[in-house]
Amino acid sequence: MVLTISNGYCIRNTAEYVTFTSRKEGDYIMINFKKWEKCYEKILEDFGFKRDDDEKTAECLNEILSKREHLSFNELKNYTNKINGSESFIVFGAGPSIKKHAKYLKDHSAKFKDHIVVAADGATSALLEEDIVPKIITTDLDGKIDDLLTANSKGTIFIIHGHGNNLDLIKRYTNRFNKILGTTQSTPIGNIYNFGGFTDGDRAIFLSESLGAKKIVLGGMDFGKYVTNYSRPDIKENIEIADETKAKKLKYAEKLVNWIKKNKDVDIVSIEC
Repeated sequence: MVLTISNGYCIRNTAEYVTFTSRKEGDYIMINFKKWEKCYEKILEDFGFKRDDDEKTAECLNEILSKREHLSFNELKNYTNKINGSESFIVFGAGPSIKKHAKYLKDHSAKFKDHIVVAADGATSALLEEDIVPKIITTDLDGKIDDLLTANSKGTIFIIHGHGNNLDLIKRYTNRFNKILGTTQSTPIGNIYNFGGFTDGDRAIFLSESLGAKKIVLGGMDFGKYVTNYSRPDIKENIEIADETKAKKLKYAEKLVNWIKKNKDVDIVSIEC
């Protein structure tokens, strides 16, 4: 069955996969959406989220992007292909080890010169403190906006994610960024993609794998019970015990990363320093 969407995208459903194709740009992505959808439905159930809310925000983000310049997946892939072969990525989360790992990257930059640096939202602030500008940032726009805008002004590409709890942020900030691509955790529509993933951190890993990564090095990805003020700018201390919801999200992120390790042809390791 083929369904045509208003902006020229079509969806082909097979027994297991969903293929999204842009006629205009020749954009092509195949994702195992049925497998992801099962995980997504479990997330909705466990957190009490509503799919309708996710899809409402995705529709809003799609409308915003349809009226302005934005990146396609092909354009993003072409960009990363030009960076040192693009098969090695280093993905930073905003866990308690972020400062140590950011400093390690800075001090051993030659070791990682062939790696594409991807930051998950709040990790951006810690990297900028070490004068490291990520090539790509995955964000739902709840980090320090000034730091995100600073990175964007220095050339960073933004993967802006819409979900049920950030509709206001999408409306308020999306048009302040350049070089953006939109994502959802529900069914992709129009200009909005779904590469898999739930939190900014594991979405960055799913994205890297989709971009052809054969090796992904993790920094600041602790998956423990603690949260930093890079991840949650509203907390009083630099590091605090995560609240129940955040702790549950970190557990899901760890499970999703382990799923990638098991099911995808990519080597995932942590920074050792």
